Formats: sequence, structure tokens, C-alpha cells
Amino acid sequence: MEVARQFDLNIEKVLEHWTPAYALRELIANAFDEHLLSKTSVPEIYKDEQGAWHIRDYGRGLRYEHFTQNENKEKLDNPEMVIGKFGVGLKDAMATFDRQNIRILIRSRHADISMDKSHKHGFEDIVTLHAVIQPPSDNTLVGTDVTLYGVKDEDMEQAKDFFLYFSGDEILEKNTYGSVLNPNTQNKARIYVNGLCVAEEENFLFSYNITSLNAALRKALNRERTNVGRSAYTDRVKSILLACTDSGVANEMAADLKNFETGYIHDELQWTDVQLHACKILNASENVIFLTPDQMRNGGSLVTYAQGDGYRVVVVPDSIANRLTKLQDIEGKPIRDLEGYREEFNTSFQFTYIPISSLSKEEQKVFAIKELILTWLPKSQTKNIKEICISETMRVDYSGFEALGLWEPLEQRITIKRCQLRSVGDFSGTLLHEIAHAFTGADDESLEFENGLTKLLGQLTSYAVKNESPKKFLGLFKL
Repeated sequence: MEVARQFDLNIEKVLEHWTPAYALRELIANAFDEHLLSKTSVPEIYKDEQGAWHIRDYGRGLRYEHFTQNENKEKLDNPEMVIGKFGVGLKDAMATFDRQNIRILIRSRHADISMDKSHKHGFEDIVTLHAVIQPPSDNTLVGTDVTLYGVKDEDMEQAKDFFLYFSGDEILEKNTYGSVLNPNTQNKARIYVNGLCVAEEENFLFSYNITSLNAALRKALNRERTNVGRSAYTDRVKSILLACTDSGVANEMAADLKNFETGYIHDELQWTDVQLHACKILNASENVIFLTPDQMRNGGSLVTYAQGDGYRVVVVPDSIANRLTKLQDIEGKPIRDLEGYREEFNTSFQFTYIPISSLSKEEQKVFAIKELILTWLPKSQTKNIKEICISETMRVDYSGFEALGLWEPLEQRITIKRCQLRSVGDFSGTLLHEIAHAFTGADDESLEFENGLTKLLGQLTSYAVKNESPKKFLGLFKL
């Protein structure tokens, strides 16, 4: 009959600040690692009728060799799947249970293992923790059943809370670097590595499960795998976000970005590359238009038209808006800002021309002033003008408002918005402005246009004063 053997764990005292929850976390982590590596059923955690807690996996069964403090090649070869890599975690857990007077029995088809203290072989003055290895009580048992006597319910709940599997956090999007998670009801966001919580964040919008580790993060995963510094995982969190393509994640970020003016945005939205990527996703997945706060306040009718056309307005900082004009979205399409929409609007725009006969009598009187103005001006300044029209609607200018008048050189046509027929002053001022465009061929705010308009106004005033009585001239502008 095979007798019990003692396996020296070489432990006197270790990690004395560990609570039972930390020790239980190690056993749960081992169970989930085995589940992933052996592709077997998900581990179970339950309390039996006698009040003992069980952590049960359905893998290949624990052996005494797993108590050696050595790198596990299988785990090292699969870093994207597992949590641990050393045997030290299991030994730390055993020492913690011993210190907390928690009895443990590990059963597998390979052996039954319990804990005891004994003199170190050859050194009677040193007592260390030993694993007591006995023949298996059930050599047909599938996996490993860890039974724990004396564990409090709250300790087990705290241990389970370390794991994404038990957290209730919703996976919003998953990619090659990990997952973006919607935190359940907890006050803090969490950083998980392969499903194990290693840090908490006070001001993160999302929680994250990192499954692709870089060198910095591997180095930072200390023996306890808790309170890992942000610098270790920032790069991987960014990588997860920049690999996202789902509008749900982007909408959350865009909604948060709206608060930038107040300063109350989450930390991920402080990262410029993340802000830009969120805009790229939204542009590809929805009809959106990106505006600065000033454009939103002062964009005029163009903003109203965009909303009427079904575009959702997304407000972004000026620093982001200035960069969006040079970028394409994740599908390679230009990102739509206010200027882009203005060009689209004007390209597809159709005037609503009003027949002169449909104007009111007062409007027709004002419109007739054009003949007098044209006779006052030299032919050299009006020869290009073939038609003067009235429209109910107009294209939108750079300010975001409908233009009051427009010169179209190809059509040799001046179009004036109908509302300008409210008075001779409004109508004649707009008409003269467009005539100046017609004979100078220059754009607004250019020196050539300004000089042409100044010359035009001087000529018109001089002619009117010389050829019309002041009373008649002034009377025209009372119409």
C-alpha cells in the first residue's frame, strides 16, 4: 500500500499581508487557466451542504509537480490566454491558508493533497510547510476539486470579484488587443489582464480586458498582480480603443467629448489619437457633422439645414476639428465638417426662383429700381450681366447663413434673395455688391473687390447728385 509522502514547499512565512481572498484568487486563476488551456468546461465555485467551499475545474488534474516554483512552459507559450506562469502563486496561497487556519484538500485522479507543517529534512530546527501527497481517493475524477474548510462567504465573494467572468461587466467590443467593457454598477472602472483585475481607475469611461500583453505590462505584473501602475497598461488601452470599429463605443466617447468645455471628460478622451479615432468611426457608421462649439453657436442656417438633412451634430474641440479636415474615416471617406457640408449643400442646391409677376406691388416697385441703377452705371461695369433674378432661397455662404445675393459668372446672372425687396436700401445695396463682383471678377474681402466696390459707390453717388434733384434722389430710398 502506497504511503503518504511529504513535499517540502520551502515556506516559513510569505506575503503575510495577504488575506484569504488573495489566496482564493490564485486557486480560481489556476482553475480558469486550466479551463482555457485544456479547452474544458468552465470551472465551478460552490458551497456544499457541510459548509465547505469548492473550486472545481474539469481539466487534466493537479499533480504535485505543480508545487515547484518554476516557469510553466505551456503558460509561457500561451500568454494571451492565461493569468499565471509560476508555481509560486499556488504556494503563496497554501501559506496564506495555513496562517488563516483554513484547511485545504486538493483531489485529482493523480493524488489527494493536503497541507501540514514538518521539520525540514536534515534540519530539525526549521519547520516548513509541506504538501502531503497521498494516493487518489478517486482515480476516475475528472479535473481538480479543491475543498476549503473555514472560508468565509465574504472572502469567497471578494475573491470572485477579481475576475471579469463574475463581474457582470458587459463586453461592448472585442478585438485583437482585448475588450472594451461597460462597467457594471461599480464606481470605478477596471483594468483586467486575461480576465483578472490588476488595477482600478477613478476617471476612465470604460473598463478594459487586455489579452495581448506587451513587454511593459508583462514586467509590471508583480507577484500579487494588483495595483499595477497606469503607465504599464496605457499603451494597450489605447491600442484596444484604436482598433475599435463599432459605433456604440464611438458614440459613448463622442457623448463624453461634448463635456470638454466644462473640463469634466474621462481620461481616455484626453488622448488626441483616441478622440480622432472616435470621430472616424462615427463618420463611417452614421450621418454626422463635426462642429466646434463656436460653429454650433454661430453656424446659422447651415447648421439647421444639416440637421434637417438628417445629420447628427457632434461637437468637438477646435484642436480636433482642425485635424479632421485632413483625415479620412475608417472606410476611407472624407470626414464631414461644416465647410464640407456647405460645399455639398451648395453643389446640390436649387434656387426657388420667383416670377416678377408673382411679386407684390411693393416688391415690384423696389425691383424696378434696378433699371435706374443700371442706367446710371457705365456699360463697361454692367456688360457681363444678362439677368437679374429673385429667389426665395439662397446658397449658404462661409458664415453659415444664406447669402443675400449671388453672382454666377458662367450664367452671367445675379440672384438676390426675396427678403431684400423689403426696401430700396436693402435691394440696391445687395445689387451693387453683386455688380462689383461681376465687373471685377474678384471674391469678397479681396483688395480688388474692395477697390471696385468703392469706385462703384463713388460713381453712383456722384451721378445721382449731379443728375437728379436731391429731393427725388432721397425719396427713392423711402420706398
